[in-house]
Amino acid sequence: MRSSTMRSMIAAAALAVAAGTASAQTYNAEIPMKFRAGSTMMLPGSYAVRVSPGITGIPQIFVRNLDNQKEIILVPSTGKDAPKAWRDAGKPVFAFECVEGRCLLRSMWTGADLATYRFPGSLTPHEDGKVAVMLVTLSHAD
Repeated sequence: MRSSTMRSMIAAAALAVAAGTASAQTYNAEIPMKFRAGSTMMLPGSYAVRVSPGITGIPQIFVRNLDNQKEIILVPSTGKDAPKAWRDAGKPVFAFECVEGRCLLRSMWTGADLATYRFPGSLTPHEDGKVAVMLVTLSHAD
């Protein structure tokens, strides 16, 4: 009886992992500047971005620089609804906040969800309080 229960639990866990992997979304991006994602500084280049619901349902965003293979995992919070301009364009985007040449990955929109993903971190604004927002369009990976 115990071995049958154990097999059922292992099968259920494998199914959950397979379901999470199957529903992951993958994107490509060309990011033209250095940026901080969480606490990690990333270089300009070609990126693969994978959004995974994770085994527990908490989303994880895998961001990998294809030039140097450096990969980070971000655990975002749910952000605000995507701006109307983004929804109208229907293209997934990364939004960066930039101050005096320093950029921070602030949010992501998948092009389909209502809400954005919001990433941790902060920039010290310029004395005039200006923070520029830069958008990088993501493309669906084949």
